[in-house]
Amino acid sequence: MPRVTRLVLGSLSVLGVCLTTPARSDDADALTLQSESAAEPAGQTPLRVALEVSVGRVDQRNDASTQDGRRVSIDLRYSTRLTEAWRLALSDRVDDTHPAPFGQGSTSNSAREAYLAWQAPGGSTTLDLGRINLRQGPAFGYNPTDHFRAGALRTITTADPVALREMRMGTVMLRLGQLWSGGGASVVLVPKLASGPDQRAGSLDLGATNARHRAVLAVDTRVSDRISGQGSVLFERGVAPKIGLGMTALAADSVVAYAEWSSGKTLGLKDQIAGSGAAPTRTQQAALGLTYTLPSALALTVEAEYNGAGLDRAGWNTLLNQGPAAYQRFAALTQPSQELGARRAWLVYASQKGLGLKQLDLTGFVRINAIDSSRLYWAELRYHWRRFDAALQWQQASGSASTEYGNLPYRQVVQLLGSLYF
Repeated sequence: MPRVTRLVLGSLSVLGVCLTTPARSDDADALTLQSESAAEPAGQTPLRVALEVSVGRVDQRNDASTQDGRRVSIDLRYSTRLTEAWRLALSDRVDDTHPAPFGQGSTSNSAREAYLAWQAPGGSTTLDLGRINLRQGPAFGYNPTDHFRAGALRTITTADPVALREMRMGTVMLRLGQLWSGGGASVVLVPKLASGPDQRAGSLDLGATNARHRAVLAVDTRVSDRISGQGSVLFERGVAPKIGLGMTALAADSVVAYAEWSSGKTLGLKDQIAGSGAAPTRTQQAALGLTYTLPSALALTVEAEYNGAGLDRAGWNTLLNQGPAAYQRFAALTQPSQELGARRAWLVYASQKGLGLKQLDLTGFVRINAIDSSRLYWAELRYHWRRFDAALQWQQASGSASTEYGNLPYRQVVQLLGSLYF
């Protein structure tokens, strides 16, 4: 049984989000080089804490039985100005799940961020040092130019790819940026701090995010009021540089188009799973999407995704014929890194703020494996009070036994959750 599905069945947290899913306005533009810990809005305290409690039911696929589960999560974020130039940012999350994920303890801690940020008042140079969740690329479901997503998810608490980018662990780095009118550039240095992941509940798990020395050079530019982009190069010892390009364009007042593309030497998933010892080959990865916002504030996104290292039809047949252990290795490679397992896939994502009532939001998506036509559906109806959210969430995986989502051991998940904000 793959690790990600054990997490789903063990914790029933595959649908939970401890904090409300963030808006996409920042990620829809090319990555800004501005220090990420911006000043707090007036009246907002430096410390933000969210407590979430969830209960749910899972319909098993194989024996048609139903399993109960519950989860308690604590999400902590702290950001404050130390001096006029220096800021401190901390972020941590604890998940306690019952029944415990198979092979793991019931409690898991994700040390997401801890860094200092410097920018001289009125200056154009920035410096950040520490563990930073640096997110790159405008796409929703798959980000080929996001160089620091590998291994960053310690536990899976939602199927929503947008929320997962916010909830993952950051990478320990030194980032130096230079801003100018209409753009900027940055240099990111990432040291090797450990050799591999550490599954202990309280571990900082630095080996998951800092298992090798890396460096990234990035340049942002705003071509016009409607078009912006980013170019980046990832350097890693013993590996050819990986090139990444991203772009967003306001095609019309209610239409945003975006694209990501990367090219680098990568070992195919089939060879990684089999441990074949094959050499990495030049691989293309891409995502192309369009978001249309209706007058009712319903935002619809359609995204086409491509991973040259992913599995084609022959690859899926080989993987599934090897049994559950091979599928487990596949999930262990793809899920913590938000990697696209199929060679080609689609994502349709919808978000409606104020669904009939100002405080009521609806979010949902369907992920489609374009190789085997299996699908993953997810939807959330969430009502906001001043310091409390209540949500009803639903998820369904469909497909035959010879498909990606048809191999998940559950058919349907229904969950109720409440989030209290301090």
